[in-house]
Amino acid sequence: MAFAVNAAKARLKKNQLAVGIGVRLVRNVDIIKVMKAAGFDWLFLDLEHGAMSIENACEISTAAQDSGIAPIVRVPYGDLAMATRILDGGALGIVIPHVDTAEEAREIADKLRYAPIGHRSVGGGQAQFDYAPMKMADMTKRANDNTLITVMIETPKAVRNAEAIAAVPGIDALLVGSSDLSIEMGVPGENGHPKIQEAVDTVVAACKKHRKFPGMGGAYSEELLQLYIGKGMKMLLAGNDLPMLVNAARNHQAKVRAMAGVKAKPKKK
Repeated sequence: MAFAVNAAKARLKKNQLAVGIGVRLVRNVDIIKVMKAAGFDWLFLDLEHGAMSIENACEISTAAQDSGIAPIVRVPYGDLAMATRILDGGALGIVIPHVDTAEEAREIADKLRYAPIGHRSVGGGQAQFDYAPMKMADMTKRANDNTLITVMIETPKAVRNAEAIAAVPGIDALLVGSSDLSIEMGVPGENGHPKIQEAVDTVVAACKKHRKFPGMGGAYSEELLQLYIGKGMKMLLAGNDLPMLVNAARNHQAKVRAMAGVKAKPKKK
């Protein structure tokens, strides 16, 4: 029986960086091969922002099973029913945004984990196991172990509650959403601000204490990535498809236009 290993979670368990790319613009399976070729470990399929549908997310997730790049899906705030459907549809992980309390985290774990950890309903064969018939006890245990459940820390309240959130069984990772957090802290867009750095230190400490994986989103420049890797972040959302495409295209066309003013050097005889 084939089994789709969650590449992101496997790397995190080895204390290695798991580097992801946000997918908002591209809504077809080509993005799997493109980002695998680029060397990423996981796709951050974003249903909170943009026009991606649950059908898009499930198609990409199913197609990614054998690629070695893990499909991780962010659902809209509080939409746990959508989250379970996406897990049934092939996702290897779920990201829940705007989680402020341990009570919210416990509900997330309860809904997204099979018993005995939670009370997720069993929906039959899954792409993660090539839809093969298998014993329910084996399937649910493997799915619990392989699925990466991540909650986002995006407010000062969430930062204050980071240790309590990290202590919740069934939650794997706490991912700092530094863009929203910067707005909430009164320093919009300053994702390297001392207030954000202090929040990151709090989350990393909570994760270390409770053996959870610390993650970072919104820190996309080389300087910020280096800063937060140095602070202990392991699950990195390192960029998004739209700005990467725009920036690469803009830089290339600028180089081409600059060539018009540069005379070709004569070849040496």
